[in-house]
Amino acid sequence: MNAKTPQDTLTHWMEQSAAVRTRMLAGGGKPGLANPEQVAGKTGMEIMQAMLAGEFPYPHIAETLDFALIEVEPGKAIFQGTPQLKHYNPLGTVHGGWYATLLDSAVGCAVHTMMPAGRAYTTAELSLNIVRAASHQSGPLRAIGTVIHCGRQLATAEGRIVGPDGKLYAHATTTCLVFEVPKQG
Repeated sequence: MNAKTPQDTLTHWMEQSAAVRTRMLAGGGKPGLANPEQVAGKTGMEIMQAMLAGEFPYPHIAETLDFALIEVEPGKAIFQGTPQLKHYNPLGTVHGGWYATLLDSAVGCAVHTMMPAGRAYTTAELSLNIVRAASHQSGPLRAIGTVIHCGRQLATAEGRIVGPDGKLYAHATTTCLVFEVPKQG
């Protein structure tokens, strides 16, 4: 069995990202906010799948920080982002907020995939460790969020930002508050 090279992985990531973006745009996807009527009665997984299909808007922050949802499955969400010079802090490195937002999105959306209809979540705590500097030359990186526990009141998840070579750039854990969505009307 042949192991994938970092270049093979990068090629796969770029092709997958282009396919997802094409599908989202073809479905009418654009940045915005889903209205309560759109999401009513849908599970978190159905909402995430609708976003990937372009049926629901994706968040504006995805354009600001140049990242996108790539893949979801129950308990898992994968985002891909590319740090740009516009994401640098005054000291000339990628701002910690870029890593934090990318990881918060991945771990939060992993939790979202586990929500039954009528339930939602919000981040209560996010702990982040940056272990390798990314730059505008790093190319695309992936944030992979995985649920550890999902209960009626709390959910926890962990996430990692990795490069196509498998190198770890940052990792995080989250605790999310799970709650019932208030009835509309």
